[in-house]
Amino acid sequence: MENLILIDIGGTTIKFGIKQGPNLEVLPAKPTPKMLAEFYTCLEAVVASLKKQYPIQGVAISSPGAVDQKTGVIKGASALPYIHNFKIQAELEKRFDLPVSLENDANCAALAEMVDGAGKAVKDAIFLVIGTGVGGALVENKRIRHGAHLLAGEVGYLLLGQEMTVSQAVSPVSLAKRYNTKTGRNISGKEVFERAQAGDEVAQAEVEQAMQTLATLLYDLQYSFDPELFIIGGAISKNEQLLPLLRAHLAKIKEHVEIADVMPEITVCKYHEQANLLGAAINFEHKMEA
Repeated sequence: MENLILIDIGGTTIKFGIKQGPNLEVLPAKPTPKMLAEFYTCLEAVVASLKKQYPIQGVAISSPGAVDQKTGVIKGASALPYIHNFKIQAELEKRFDLPVSLENDANCAALAEMVDGAGKAVKDAIFLVIGTGVGGALVENKRIRHGAHLLAGEVGYLLLGQEMTVSQAVSPVSLAKRYNTKTGRNISGKEVFERAQAGDEVAQAEVEQAMQTLATLLYDLQYSFDPELFIIGGAISKNEQLLPLLRAHLAKIKEHVEIADVMPEITVCKYHEQANLLGAAINFEHKMEA
Protein backbone atom coordinates (compact mmCIF):
# COMPACT_ATOMS: atom_id res chain seq x y z
CA MET A 1 0.00 0.00 0.00
CA GLU A 2 1.21 3.48 -0.89
CA ASN A 3 1.73 6.37 1.54
CA LEU A 4 1.16 5.08 5.05
CA ILE A 5 2.10 7.06 8.14
CA LEU A 6 3.80 4.77 10.66
CA ILE A 7 3.88 5.43 14.41
CA ASP A 8 5.73 3.41 17.05
CA ILE A 9 4.63 4.42 20.55
CA GLY A 10 7.34 3.87 23.15
CA GLY A 11 7.62 4.71 26.80
CA THR A 12 10.42 7.21 26.18
CA THR A 13 10.03 8.27 22.54
CA ILE A 14 7.51 8.03 19.74
CA LYS A 15 9.04 7.05 16.42
CA PHE A 16 7.52 8.09 13.10
CA GLY A 17 7.92 6.97 9.52
CA ILE A 18 6.37 7.28 6.09
CA LYS A 19 6.06 4.20 3.89
CA GLN A 20 5.73 4.73 0.16
CA GLY A 21 5.32 1.34 -1.45
CA PRO A 22 8.35 -0.72 -0.40
CA ASN A 23 10.30 2.32 0.78
CA LEU A 24 10.47 3.36 4.43
CA GLU A 25 11.62 6.81 5.49
CA VAL A 26 12.24 7.10 9.23
CA LEU A 27 11.34 10.54 10.52
CA PRO A 28 12.60 12.33 13.64
CA ALA A 29 11.32 10.83 16.89
CA LYS A 30 9.65 12.88 19.59
CA PRO A 31 9.67 12.53 23.40
CA THR A 32 6.64 10.60 24.61
CA PRO A 33 4.19 13.00 26.29
CA LYS A 34 3.19 12.49 29.91
CA MET A 35 -0.53 13.22 29.42
CA LEU A 36 -3.20 12.13 26.94
CA ALA A 37 -3.99 15.64 25.68
CA GLU A 38 -0.32 16.26 24.87
CA PHE A 39 -0.15 12.81 23.24
CA TYR A 40 -3.01 13.70 20.89
CA THR A 41 -1.43 17.08 20.08
CA CYS A 42 1.92 15.44 19.24
CA LEU A 43 0.43 12.83 16.91
CA GLU A 44 -2.04 15.20 15.26
CA ALA A 45 0.72 17.66 14.41
CA VAL A 46 2.85 15.01 12.69
CA VAL A 47 -0.09 13.50 10.80
CA ALA A 48 -1.38 16.92 9.67
CA SER A 49 2.08 17.88 8.38
CA LEU A 50 2.48 14.65 6.42
CA LYS A 51 -1.03 14.88 4.95
CA LYS A 52 0.02 18.18 3.39
CA GLN A 53 3.00 16.49 1.72
CA TYR A 54 1.58 13.11 0.63
CA PRO A 55 -1.77 11.55 -0.34
CA ILE A 56 -1.93 9.54 2.89
CA GLN A 57 -4.10 6.41 2.90
CA GLY A 58 -3.90 5.49 6.56
CA VAL A 59 -2.00 5.46 9.84
CA ALA A 60 -0.41 2.24 11.13
CA ILE A 61 0.46 2.19 14.83
CA SER A 62 2.68 -0.06 16.95
CA SER A 63 1.74 0.23 20.61
CA PRO A 64 2.61 -1.24 23.99
CA GLY A 65 -0.09 -3.19 25.81
CA ALA A 66 -2.57 -5.91 24.88
CA VAL A 67 -4.17 -4.49 21.74
CA ASP A 68 -7.68 -5.74 21.02
CA GLN A 69 -7.97 -5.21 17.28
CA LYS A 70 -11.69 -6.06 17.29
CA THR A 71 -12.62 -3.23 19.67
CA GLY A 72 -9.75 -0.80 19.10
CA VAL A 73 -8.97 -0.81 22.82
CA ILE A 74 -5.49 -1.21 24.32
CA LYS A 75 -5.91 -3.47 27.32
CA GLY A 76 -3.32 -4.63 29.85
CA ALA A 77 -0.72 -2.24 31.19
CA SER A 78 2.31 -0.27 30.01
CA ALA A 79 4.45 2.72 30.91
CA LEU A 80 1.69 4.89 29.38
CA PRO A 81 -1.47 4.28 31.44
CA TYR A 82 -3.35 7.03 29.59
CA ILE A 83 -3.60 5.01 26.35
CA HIS A 84 -5.41 2.06 27.96
CA ASN A 85 -8.99 0.86 28.35
CA PHE A 86 -10.96 3.11 26.04
CA LYS A 87 -11.64 3.12 22.29
CA ILE A 88 -8.45 4.90 21.31
CA GLN A 89 -8.46 3.65 17.71
CA ALA A 90 -11.83 5.26 16.99
CA GLU A 91 -10.68 8.48 18.66
CA LEU A 92 -7.52 8.61 16.55
CA GLU A 93 -9.44 7.89 13.35
CA LYS A 94 -11.70 10.84 14.14
CA ARG A 95 -8.76 13.13 14.90
CA PHE A 96 -6.70 12.09 11.86
CA ASP A 97 -9.67 11.65 9.49
CA LEU A 98 -7.92 8.51 8.25
CA PRO A 99 -8.16 4.73 8.76
CA VAL A 100 -6.01 3.63 11.71
CA SER A 101 -4.65 0.20 12.63
CA LEU A 102 -3.27 -0.79 16.03
CA GLU A 103 -1.13 -3.75 17.04
CA ASN A 104 1.13 -4.66 19.95
CA ASP A 105 4.74 -3.57 19.41
CA ALA A 106 6.29 -7.05 19.83
CA ASN A 107 3.71 -8.47 17.42
CA CYS A 108 4.56 -5.76 14.90
CA ALA A 109 8.27 -6.53 15.15
CA ALA A 110 7.55 -10.23 14.68
CA LEU A 111 5.49 -9.53 11.55
CA ALA A 112 8.36 -7.55 10.02
CA GLU A 113 10.87 -10.29 10.73
CA MET A 114 8.61 -13.07 9.44
CA VAL A 115 7.77 -11.34 6.16
CA ASP A 116 11.23 -10.26 5.06
CA GLY A 117 13.62 -10.58 7.99
CA ALA A 118 15.26 -13.22 10.12
CA GLY A 119 12.16 -15.45 10.03
CA LYS A 120 11.47 -15.25 6.31
CA ALA A 121 12.33 -18.92 5.68
CA VAL A 122 10.14 -20.39 8.47
CA LYS A 123 6.43 -20.52 9.26
CA ASP A 124 6.41 -20.99 13.03
CA ALA A 125 8.60 -18.88 15.29
CA ILE A 126 8.77 -17.18 18.65
CA PHE A 127 9.95 -13.59 18.71
CA LEU A 128 11.43 -12.16 21.92
CA VAL A 129 12.09 -8.46 22.35
CA ILE A 130 14.41 -7.66 25.23
CA GLY A 131 14.61 -4.08 26.39
CA THR A 132 13.21 -2.33 29.46
CA GLY A 133 11.26 -5.56 29.95
CA VAL A 134 10.84 -8.76 27.97
CA GLY A 135 7.99 -9.09 25.51
CA GLY A 136 7.30 -11.57 22.80
CA ALA A 137 5.10 -12.88 20.04
CA LEU A 138 4.01 -16.33 18.92
CA VAL A 139 3.84 -16.83 15.17
CA GLU A 140 2.00 -19.79 13.62
CA ASN A 141 1.94 -20.19 9.86
CA LYS A 142 3.21 -16.61 9.45
CA ARG A 143 0.33 -15.16 11.52
CA ILE A 144 0.36 -13.78 15.04
CA ARG A 145 -1.33 -15.92 17.69
CA HIS A 146 -2.97 -13.50 20.13
CA GLY A 147 -4.48 -15.88 22.69
CA ALA A 148 -7.81 -15.85 24.54
CA HIS A 149 -6.79 -12.87 26.68
CA LEU A 150 -4.35 -11.25 24.18
CA LEU A 151 -1.46 -12.55 26.29
CA ALA A 152 0.16 -15.03 23.89
CA GLY A 153 3.89 -14.34 23.83
CA GLU A 154 3.95 -12.27 27.04
CA VAL A 155 6.79 -14.36 28.41
CA GLY A 156 8.12 -11.53 30.56
CA TYR A 157 5.48 -12.43 33.17
CA LEU A 158 6.83 -15.98 33.64
CA LEU A 159 8.60 -16.93 36.87
CA LEU A 160 10.45 -20.13 35.87
CA GLY A 161 10.63 -21.24 39.50
CA GLN A 162 12.38 -18.11 40.73
CA GLU A 163 11.28 -15.00 42.64
CA MET A 164 11.94 -12.62 39.76
CA THR A 165 9.91 -12.61 36.58
CA VAL A 166 11.71 -13.20 33.31
CA SER A 167 11.56 -9.45 32.62
CA GLN A 168 13.16 -8.67 35.97
CA ALA A 169 15.85 -11.31 35.53
CA VAL A 170 16.77 -10.77 31.88
CA SER A 171 16.17 -7.12 31.02
CA PRO A 172 19.47 -5.21 30.64
CA VAL A 173 17.81 -2.32 32.51
CA SER A 174 17.09 -4.52 35.52
CA LEU A 175 20.50 -6.15 35.25
CA ALA A 176 22.15 -2.70 35.39
CA LYS A 177 20.07 -1.69 38.42
CA ARG A 178 21.19 -4.78 40.34
CA TYR A 179 24.82 -4.23 39.38
CA ASN A 180 24.71 -0.54 40.29
CA THR A 181 23.10 -1.29 43.65
CA LYS A 182 25.85 -3.75 44.49
CA THR A 183 28.75 -1.61 43.28
CA GLY A 184 27.62 1.98 43.73
CA ARG A 185 28.24 2.66 40.05
CA ASN A 186 25.84 4.14 37.52
CA ILE A 187 26.29 2.26 34.26
CA SER A 188 24.00 0.80 31.57
CA GLY A 189 23.17 -2.82 30.85
CA LYS A 190 25.41 -2.69 27.78
CA GLU A 191 28.30 -1.58 29.98
CA VAL A 192 27.61 -4.40 32.45
CA PHE A 193 28.13 -6.89 29.61
CA GLU A 194 31.35 -5.09 28.67
CA ARG A 195 32.61 -5.18 32.26
CA ALA A 196 31.74 -8.87 32.49
CA GLN A 197 33.82 -9.57 29.40
CA ALA A 198 36.68 -7.59 30.95
CA GLY A 199 36.65 -9.77 34.08
CA ASP A 200 34.46 -7.85 36.56
CA GLU A 201 33.19 -10.64 38.84
CA VAL A 202 30.01 -8.84 39.92
CA ALA A 203 29.14 -8.13 36.29
CA GLN A 204 29.94 -11.72 35.33
CA ALA A 205 27.57 -13.05 37.99
CA GLU A 206 24.74 -10.79 36.83
CA VAL A 207 25.24 -11.64 33.16
CA GLU A 208 25.49 -15.36 34.00
CA GLN A 209 22.18 -15.28 35.86
CA ALA A 210 20.42 -13.37 33.07
CA MET A 211 21.70 -15.71 30.36
CA GLN A 212 20.83 -18.81 32.36
CA THR A 213 17.27 -17.54 32.80
CA LEU A 214 16.96 -16.68 29.12
CA ALA A 215 18.34 -20.06 28.01
CA THR A 216 15.92 -21.83 30.37
CA LEU A 217 13.06 -19.80 28.90
CA LEU A 218 14.06 -20.79 25.35
CA TYR A 219 14.32 -24.45 26.34
CA ASP A 220 10.90 -24.43 28.05
CA LEU A 221 9.26 -22.68 25.11
CA GLN A 222 10.84 -25.13 22.66
CA TYR A 223 9.18 -28.02 24.47
CA SER A 224 5.90 -26.14 24.92
CA PHE A 225 5.32 -24.69 21.42
CA ASP A 226 8.07 -26.37 19.34
CA PRO A 227 8.84 -23.43 17.01
CA GLU A 228 11.24 -23.72 14.10
CA LEU A 229 13.13 -20.62 15.22
CA PHE A 230 13.57 -18.10 18.02
CA ILE A 231 14.25 -14.52 16.94
CA ILE A 232 15.64 -12.08 19.50
CA GLY A 233 15.11 -8.36 19.14
CA GLY A 234 15.65 -5.26 21.24
CA ALA A 235 18.91 -3.44 21.90
CA ILE A 236 20.52 -6.58 23.30
CA SER A 237 20.27 -8.23 19.87
CA LYS A 238 23.18 -6.04 18.70
CA ASN A 239 25.44 -7.49 21.41
CA GLU A 240 27.86 -9.91 19.75
CA GLN A 241 28.19 -11.85 23.01
CA LEU A 242 24.50 -12.74 23.15
CA LEU A 243 24.25 -15.79 20.89
CA PRO A 244 27.52 -17.44 22.07
CA LEU A 245 26.49 -16.98 25.72
CA LEU A 246 23.02 -18.39 25.10
CA ARG A 247 24.32 -21.37 23.13
CA ALA A 248 26.79 -22.18 25.91
CA HIS A 249 23.97 -22.21 28.47
CA LEU A 250 21.76 -24.30 26.19
CA ALA A 251 24.61 -26.81 25.88
CA LYS A 252 24.67 -27.09 29.68
CA ILE A 253 20.90 -27.71 29.69
CA LYS A 254 21.33 -30.46 27.10
CA GLU A 255 23.97 -32.13 29.28
CA HIS A 256 21.59 -31.99 32.23
CA VAL A 257 18.50 -33.21 30.32
CA GLU A 258 19.95 -36.04 28.28
CA ILE A 259 16.66 -37.06 26.64
CA ALA A 260 16.23 -33.61 25.08
CA ASP A 261 17.31 -34.17 21.49
CA VAL A 262 16.02 -30.85 20.10
CA MET A 263 17.61 -27.61 21.18
CA PRO A 264 16.29 -24.14 20.30
CA GLU A 265 17.48 -22.65 17.03
CA ILE A 266 18.19 -18.99 17.80
CA THR A 267 19.06 -15.90 15.79
CA VAL A 268 18.84 -12.14 16.13
CA CYS A 269 16.49 -9.82 14.30
CA LYS A 270 17.30 -8.13 11.00
CA TYR A 271 15.47 -4.83 11.33
CA HIS A 272 16.25 -3.75 14.92
CA GLU A 273 14.80 -0.23 15.53
CA GLN A 274 12.78 -0.25 12.29
CA ALA A 275 10.97 -3.53 13.00
CA ASN A 276 8.00 -2.02 14.85
CA LEU A 277 7.37 0.56 12.13
CA LEU A 278 7.62 -2.00 9.31
CA GLY A 279 5.42 -4.47 11.16
CA ALA A 280 2.79 -1.82 11.81
CA ALA A 281 2.57 -1.30 8.05
CA ILE A 282 2.20 -5.04 7.44
CA ASN A 283 -0.54 -5.23 10.07
CA PHE A 284 -2.39 -2.32 8.42
CA GLU A 285 -2.30 -4.12 5.09
CA HIS A 286 -3.56 -7.35 6.68
CA LYS A 287 -6.50 -5.46 8.17
CA MET A 288 -7.38 -3.84 4.86
CA GLU A 289 -7.33 -7.27 3.18
CA ALA A 290 -9.57 -8.90 5.80
